[in-house]
Amino acid sequence: MVASEFVSELRQRYGIEFKDLSLLDEAFTHSSYVNEHKELGLKDNERLEFLGDAVLELTVSDYLYRKFPDRPEGDLTRMRSAAVRTRAFSGFSKEAHFDRYIKLGKGEERAGARTRLTLLEDLFEAFNGALYLDQGREANIKFAKQIIFPKIDAGEFSADMDHKTALQEYVQQDGEVDIEYHLLAETGPAHARQFQVDVAVDGTVLGSGIGKNKKAAEQAAADDALTKLRAK
Repeated sequence: MVASEFVSELRQRYGIEFKDLSLLDEAFTHSSYVNEHKELGLKDNERLEFLGDAVLELTVSDYLYRKFPDRPEGDLTRMRSAAVRTRAFSGFSKEAHFDRYIKLGKGEERAGARTRLTLLEDLFEAFNGALYLDQGREANIKFAKQIIFPKIDAGEFSADMDHKTALQEYVQQDGEVDIEYHLLAETGPAHARQFQVDVAVDGTVLGSGIGKNKKAAEQAAADDALTKLRAK
């Protein structure tokens, strides 16, 4: 089962006390640990990660919608993308000390997976999936009020996102990859040009975008690629 000191820390720091500790244990069990301990019949956290991803997206979307009644849909979408990106969720995991308690297989531990941003992102989602099943969405909102919403209020996710940097961070978690942007078309009159760009990672096209200049189109392509990668 999950460490008793973690149970105590959740209660003291966030006022969270799980009714069903097996859900919390599942949220902090990586597939590599399950594979190395098949005799225990454990479940990994991938299904909870799937659920938590949806819960968090709704929680953040609802908060942004209510907090910024005059912001257009595009601004809200960009802010949500910034709040739920890998770097944000992994940062929340570290802030909550989740990285200390994930159960990893020996190989993943040796490979430094405990500090891998994508793993920490998945862990944050899995925890929220478990919390939702254990106590309902109000518990997720209460937790978000302590760890996510203050950063939204502080404006950390309001600036225009550098989607190209975010894409690079996302795809290079496990090593260097080749990222290339290709100009596909340049259309329209001189005063209203439109540029169409796609982005390929290791030769595979992952996204495309349109903008009033090449830089804007590249940012849109990177954002499109990130959205598709996160949806997988």
